[in-house]
Amino acid sequence: MQAQPQTPGAAAPPFVRLDHVQLAMPEGEEERARAFYGGILGLEEVPKPPELAKRGGAWFRSGPVFVHLGVDRPFAPAKKAHPAFRCADYGRLLEHLRASGIEIVPDDLPFEGKDHCYIADPFGNRIELIEVDRNLRRSGRKG
Repeated sequence: MQAQPQTPGAAAPPFVRLDHVQLAMPEGEEERARAFYGGILGLEEVPKPPELAKRGGAWFRSGPVFVHLGVDRPFAPAKKAHPAFRCADYGRLLEHLRASGIEIVPDDLPFEGKDHCYIADPFGNRIELIEVDRNLRRSGRKG
């Protein structure tokens, strides 16, 4: 089915924002997830609803950005598919990641004119980091 262009007066798009990204993790590795997502990346852990907590995994957030880690049996990391996060202080984050022993895989091709790179979580899931638009950052707006 091909997407139809929006026309004036047409109904609003059905989706208003992305709610969360889910990544897979191995069973019983919640502490490693907390150490990376909470400790290194600085995301806040969000309690899972009790009925979902029984399944294992962990949920994290940074402002409106939510990352859910769910146990996958058998586990296989996402090597190509990935979330991409816009970073408020890209340079400082990369320094912190290097100091924490995280391998940074640079990409010499800019993404929409912005620097970006890739890292992997402790389970091998690929994560893209993108600097916030320089012009928006200077103006104080969020990009």
